[in-house]
Amino acid sequence: MQKKADGQFYAPKGKSQPVCGPGEFRIGVIGLDHGHIYGMCNGFTEAGAEVAKVWDPDPVKVAAFREKFPGVAAVDDERAVLEDQTIRMVVAAPIPCLRGDLGIRVMAHGKDYFCDKPPITRRADVALAREKAAATGRKFGVYYSERLHVEASVRAEALIREGAIGKVVQVVGMGPHRISLAQRPAWFFDKEKFGGIIVDLGCHQIEQILFFAGARDARIAASRVAAYKYGAYPGFEDFGDASLVMDNGASGYFSVHWLTPDGLGAWGDGRTFIVGTEGYLELRKYIDVAADPEGDHVILVDHRGEYHFKAAGTCGFPFFGRLIRDCLDRTSTAFDQALVFRAIELAIEAEEGAAR
Repeated sequence: MQKKADGQFYAPKGKSQPVCGPGEFRIGVIGLDHGHIYGMCNGFTEAGAEVAKVWDPDPVKVAAFREKFPGVAAVDDERAVLEDQTIRMVVAAPIPCLRGDLGIRVMAHGKDYFCDKPPITRRADVALAREKAAATGRKFGVYYSERLHVEASVRAEALIREGAIGKVVQVVGMGPHRISLAQRPAWFFDKEKFGGIIVDLGCHQIEQILFFAGARDARIAASRVAAYKYGAYPGFEDFGDASLVMDNGASGYFSVHWLTPDGLGAWGDGRTFIVGTEGYLELRKYIDVAADPEGDHVILVDHRGEYHFKAAGTCGFPFFGRLIRDCLDRTSTAFDQALVFRAIELAIEAEEGAAR
């Protein structure tokens, strides 16, 4: 399932680092419409979780999932997951427009929720999910994998926390993707289903821009979407970008597109540039083009010199263990709930206000 040339089925694997005992943290899976579900479940099982039950209306998807997670029980209805008192969290990757409503149902059943990005496609649904999370005290987490499941990003987080580049003043994210047309379902081209390119791909970038800048809010200064190449799919956007101004004075910019050429050895040449008052970082997340097929390169330049760190295999993915402990201990170390909701809200704002 580690298909690096295919982003839809790219499922990072790390080391086993359990943070709980056997059977202590059981999760249920609802919705298998995106291959990210495999990476999500990998992260949790490596941290000690047990994938207990799975439901999806497509038996073919369920069978494929159970090949990778053979101990999971297939159930006939989502209620068999929602009403199981032994399941603490629901992990989900249905069609994007369904994820917000599912999260509300999950939280109403007293469970924490973790879904693929984008978690929500409509502005009104962000408010509903935010209200339900506040009312129930349950967690609504999002698989912003381009930060959470990338060791280069984990290393960058540590360097920034240590003060390696001083105060962050700008974050630039480049999020190109390979489209792999033959593998895409019909909903992939229906904006009502996935929200548009800035909602779908840009939410990744907005979340990491806010996070690395140490900001809690931002405004969209400008945004743009375009349809350059895939005229056979009317209304399908293959390019988007936006500029942001953070509440702490830092600036952000990102671009996302579906124009990655087939010659690249990864599904996208994802990069992040972080400028600080005392230095800067570049993250080459998935490949170092024409130099190293392995990803997770961190470039640091400061007043002492230039440094190149290969982060692969050195950091692991601590997010998943932190979230398991947060759910068990009712703490908040893995993510900022307000930032998770604000990131997708800003993505929706940027999509709605984009020049076309």
